Amino acid sequence: MNPAELPLDQVLHGDCLEVLPTLPEKSVDLIFADPPYNLQLQQALYRPNQSLVDAVDDDWDQFASFADYDAFTRRWLSACRRLLKDSGTLWVIGSYHNIYRIGSILQDLGFWLLNDIVWIKLNPMPNFRGVRFTNAHETLLWASKSKDARYTFNHHAAKTANDDLQMRSDWVFPLCTGAERLKENGRKLHPTQKPEALLYRILVACSLPGDVVLDPFFGTGTTGAVARRLNRHWIGIEREQSYVTAARQRIAQVTPSLFDDVTMDVRDHKRRQPRIPFGHLLEAGLLQPGQQLYFRARREQAARIHADGSLSLNGTQGSIHRLGSQLLNGTPCNGWLHWYYEDEQGQLRPIDELRQQVLSQKAA
Repeated sequence: MNPAELPLDQVLHGDCLEVLPTLPEKSVDLIFADPPYNLQLQQALYRPNQSLVDAVDDDWDQFASFADYDAFTRRWLSACRRLLKDSGTLWVIGSYHNIYRIGSILQDLGFWLLNDIVWIKLNPMPNFRGVRFTNAHETLLWASKSKDARYTFNHHAAKTANDDLQMRSDWVFPLCTGAERLKENGRKLHPTQKPEALLYRILVACSLPGDVVLDPFFGTGTTGAVARRLNRHWIGIEREQSYVTAARQRIAQVTPSLFDDVTMDVRDHKRRQPRIPFGHLLEAGLLQPGQQLYFRARREQAARIHADGSLSLNGTQGSIHRLGSQLLNGTPCNGWLHWYYEDEQGQLRPIDELRQQVLSQKAA
C-alpha cells in the first residue's frame, strides 16, 4: 500500500461509520479504539456535598437499546477489520458496561484475542451513592485478525521498560489529570480523555516507526499526540467539531522525535539476525567434536559435542536447545545463551560469541 493514498497525520471530521469505508483496504498497522461506553445513565450524579459530577452524558454515548449498541459495534469493528493489515492488531478499551459485548462481537467477526489488559486507576472516581464497589479499572482487549497472524509485539522492549521483568497484564496508571487534561472554561473538554502514558506503552510494544496507527474515535487526539512523539503515522476520525479543533491544536504543539527511526526501533535485533545452525561452528573449526560445553557456565554440567552438532549429557542426547530445555525441566531454552565453551585461557565464554563471529564473517 502506497502511504500517499492515505490521509496520514490528519484528523478526519466525520462519523467513523461513514469515513472508515472510504479508506484503502489492509492499509493500517494498528488500531486503537475508545468507543462510546453506553453507560446508560438514568439520572444526574451528585457528590455528598451536592455538587454535580461531570459524568459522561453526551449524545454520542446514548443508545436506545443493547441491540442498537451491538449493531453499531459490529459495523465499526467490521470496517476496522477491512482496513487492518493481516499483520496488524486492534486495541479496544471499555468498561464493564460494554467490553463484554465488544469481546463477543470481536470473536464473531473472526478476530483472535491475544490479551485482556486491566488498566488499574490510581485515582478512580468514588461511588458517591455507596451502593456499589468503586469502579477502579477499565479493560483493554488486544486482538489480531486471525489465530495464526504474524503480528508486531516488541516483547523485549516491554520487558526493558518494566525493569527487565516480563510485562504483566495489569497496568497501573493515574487518570488523565493536571496539565495533560484539556479544559474549556474550567471544565473537562472531554469526559473520558485517556492518559498519554497508556498509549505510549501500547505503541512502543505493538508498533514500529513509520507504522500507520488509526483511531476511529479520536476525541481530543491522545493517540495522535503519542504517535507523533514516537515517529508513527496516525489517522484520527472524530465527529464532534469541538474535539476535532482541540485535537488539531494539541497535536500541532507536539514536537516530533528528533531521533531517527533506528533509535526509535525497539525490536529485538538479535532475534532478527540470520539463523546460524550450531553445526556451523564445527564446520568453521570454532568448536571440535568431543569438546565439552558447560550449561550456564557450570563445570559440573558438562556436555560432550558430537560430530553432527548434538550434545550428550548423562545418557541424554539432543540439540543445544532441546538438551538445555531438559536441564531446565521443560522450560524453553535458547541454547546460544546458556551453553559455554572454554577458551585458550581456560575462561568459560558463551557460545553466542562464536555465533557472532560467524555472522560477522558472513556480513563481510
